[in-house]
Amino acid sequence: MTQPTPQSVSPITSHRSHAATTGASEAELIEQIGQLKAQLRQNQAMASLGELTSTATHEFNNVLMTVINYARLGIRNRDDASRDKALSKILEASERAARITSTILAQARNRSDAMEPTDLVALVQDTMVLLEREMNKYRVSVATEFAEGTAKALAAGNQIQRVLLNLLINARQAIGEGGQLVVAVRNSDDGEHVEVMVRDSGCGIAQETLPKIFQPFFSTKSGPDESGKGGTGLGLSACKEIIDSHNGKIRVESSVGVGTAFTIRLPKAS
Repeated sequence: MTQPTPQSVSPITSHRSHAATTGASEAELIEQIGQLKAQLRQNQAMASLGELTSTATHEFNNVLMTVINYARLGIRNRDDASRDKALSKILEASERAARITSTILAQARNRSDAMEPTDLVALVQDTMVLLEREMNKYRVSVATEFAEGTAKALAAGNQIQRVLLNLLINARQAIGEGGQLVVAVRNSDDGEHVEVMVRDSGCGIAQETLPKIFQPFFSTKSGPDESGKGGTGLGLSACKEIIDSHNGKIRVESSVGVGTAFTIRLPKAS
């Protein structure tokens, strides 16, 4: 008996058949998909702002305790040396609180997707302020490598900060305790881009898993760790979508038991 010839169905044909079945036109479906993507991006932005706010709350609490403790020290000790030390520490903590507040307010105010010349070194420094205590808590040694003469990138700063926060938290979780984290900013070799690299000495990613890490909803995390941060599977896919929208690239290199390095490449501002 002659077997029927298999018929291939193109994505467009399949899409149109589905549209006909549901009673919606192809244009309407495309519009709906666009609206859902926009809503997802908005939800991701709000989730990132929530992450920033949660992190800042912990940081602010630590700063507040420092102010309280040194204020008590200054009250208990009447000598000039103790009071000078207490006031110095209170001033230092207050300046740190101001930096934290500035970072959060800038993230909350800047909802624009406009691309503008962005200092990636300053962006990394602001982001690290929010994570400094957490890195110290887990005894993670952090090193920054900022190349002299690094150009500004053409970017939406609030979006890139969300990417950085995600990568840095992931790195801290992969390291566990007592490891090393390196954040570098430099001009690319082609002279047309600026690069940010986040490299950790964590557990690494298996080679068979690497191709999947930017897929939506894929996650290697089973749930929140002891710090309360977990994986939704949206993190790295959202990072890639943001970088792609900047006409940039994000790549990853990893070895199990050695560590992982993510490199973001963004167009240089003219």
